[in-house]
Amino acid sequence: MGLPFDLGPGTAAALAIALLGAAFVRGYSGFGFSAIFIAFAALITNPLPLIPVVFACEILMTVFQARGIRGHVDWRRVLYMLCGAAIALPFSVTVMLSVGADTARIVISSIILVMSLVLLSGWTLQRRIGAWGHGGVGMISGACNSAGIGGLPVAAFMSAQPMQAAAFRATMIVYLTGLDIITLPLLWAGGLVSWDTAIGLVMAFPLLGLGVWLGGRQFLSASPSTFRRFAVMLLMTLSVLGLLRVLKGM
Repeated sequence: MGLPFDLGPGTAAALAIALLGAAFVRGYSGFGFSAIFIAFAALITNPLPLIPVVFACEILMTVFQARGIRGHVDWRRVLYMLCGAAIALPFSVTVMLSVGADTARIVISSIILVMSLVLLSGWTLQRRIGAWGHGGVGMISGACNSAGIGGLPVAAFMSAQPMQAAAFRATMIVYLTGLDIITLPLLWAGGLVSWDTAIGLVMAFPLLGLGVWLGGRQFLSASPSTFRRFAVMLLMTLSVLGLLRVLKGM
């Protein structure tokens, strides 16, 4: 079986390492998998064809994690945010599919950088957010998810509210799964889903399982807030490198 997406062996090996690391982050913190992997992929290849693979990986990882998170999910938050995301996604996917590879890299890296700064700033919400607020965040998330990073606005939003680490992690995992289930058919309609997508998912499967398992073990023995800060710093580094690469080629 050849490598999907015309990847060379070196590029595929680098993506495999990034995939394992991103799966570890997802297993630990509940978010960051798509953003970390796509930010890294944008450094070495066109990230757009990989986005459906990333979404399918997110769904698969939730199967691995379902047993441990079931009792901690805030289902009301998930529902309100998914309703908002469903409104924005058709428009955002259409826009993303119409741009070129370099433009996609700039958009992806810029959004990751802005959201990472929000997460690091210590921004907090001073009042309780209701259904409309969660729906609005879902719309922003849906707009970002065409670039494969819809989880970051939600992570920023929820990190600014008082939530237990287990509830934060579980709610992020379930929300991102629902978001990706909504997005994948739109990407398929846009021609981004192919046999290469299926091959990529099969090749990713053992790395996903290992990364999520290791990350889950770490979550049980350490502070999630500490590791979320590490994940955001990594995202910032990758986003800056992604922007520099594109700007250097202009």
